[in-house]
Amino acid sequence: MALFWKRKDQSPEFVKNTELVDSAAEVKTPIVEPPPDDTVQQNPSTVASGGLFGRVKSALSDRLRKTREDFVGQIRAAVKAASVVDEHLIERIEEILIQADVGAETTMKMMEAMREFEARGAAPQELLDSFKKQLLDILGREPHRLQVGPERPYVVLVIGVNGVGKTTTIGKIAAEMRDAGNSVLLAAADTFRAAAVEQLEIWSQRTGSDFLSKEMGADPAGVAYDAVETARAEKNDIVLIDTAGRLHTKNNLMEELKKVVRVLGKLQPGAPHETLLVLDATTGQNAISQAKVFTEAIPITGLVMTKLDGTAKGGVLIGIRNLFDVPIVKIGVGESVEDLRDFVPVEFVDALFDES
Repeated sequence: MALFWKRKDQSPEFVKNTELVDSAAEVKTPIVEPPPDDTVQQNPSTVASGGLFGRVKSALSDRLRKTREDFVGQIRAAVKAASVVDEHLIERIEEILIQADVGAETTMKMMEAMREFEARGAAPQELLDSFKKQLLDILGREPHRLQVGPERPYVVLVIGVNGVGKTTTIGKIAAEMRDAGNSVLLAAADTFRAAAVEQLEIWSQRTGSDFLSKEMGADPAGVAYDAVETARAEKNDIVLIDTAGRLHTKNNLMEELKKVVRVLGKLQPGAPHETLLVLDATTGQNAISQAKVFTEAIPITGLVMTKLDGTAKGGVLIGIRNLFDVPIVKIGVGESVEDLRDFVPVEFVDALFDES
């Protein structure tokens, strides 16, 4: 069986802060998938002056503009228009939460707390302050950053349905890990689409990472096996494994994913050390359905929510965090490498409430 391995360039062409547009798009699957592009076209964010925190907050607020205006902005407007917390205000906020794709279960949970303010006729601003605190309680106040453990190679498996941005996410994580001084191997376990393999190889060139693939139709578990063995021989610190996009409704493909996990675990105890589920914020409630099936199939250690800059449905992130005991480790808010950011709940909520 043919195996293709490529040593990284000693002087990669990768430059931070440069917009990187994928040369290969994800395949579109109409029923549940977002548009085929792995990235969302957008204008560069404006960066405000006034200190590092101010710049970070302003930039993130700009990228979350659609969700900020259509979600928190609508709630703030409803609160300002009310003189007291009453049934009308509560129903309006419930409507906004549903429209923002927070989800029925999470909305009901939040409404229960808000009803207490209605019962005592509280001032509307008090309700808004409590709402912000509720968001932080759900999202958690401490960030869960993707950190490389002591195992070598440290194996990271990246999964999700078609079109969510898995390959782009892997490329950006590789850039971050290479920038930290790690030796990285990118493994193309999506053996169904040549375009996905080509795209991952381009990312390996951009980031100065090693690259491994097999012929089309090869067993993905075999690719994962060879990737770990090769990383051991070449002394790579990290292996990032790309997988085929699979509909969460296709049992055979989910079984294939379980096989990859079993093979990795037998080859190296504890592997995969990280399993990241990539979700597309623009799909709204569909992302919750995907998270449910994937988390039931295999252990997930972290979530990556992409395309938050291109949607008003950012509330889905809150619903997912409430329903699943899996931390959000990264959010995608643009095309450039640095637009795949660590998810810091306090910064995220502050950006949603930003009025500047």
